[in-house]
Amino acid sequence: TPILYTDNVLMTVNDDGLVLDIVQKLGPSNTARIVSRIGMSRAHAEKLVQELGKLLAMTKGQKKTGD
Repeated sequence: TPILYTDNVLMTVNDDGLVLDIVQKLGPSNTARIVSRIGMSRAHAEKLVQELGKLLAMTKGQKKTGD
C-alpha cells in the first residue's frame, strides 16, 4: 500500500460529519494537490482524535510503532 505524504490537511465539517482533504505540496512552488479525500461521521472523527492523541503521547520519542 503506498504512503501518501501530506504537507497540509484541509477540513470541512458540518452536523453530519467531516471531510479531510489530504494535500501535498508540489515542488518549490505554492501549488498543491489533493492526494486523498477521507470522509467520516462526527462520532468516528471524535474517536480518531482520541486514539491519535493517545498514540502520539504513548510513542513520543520513539522512531517506529508496531512490529
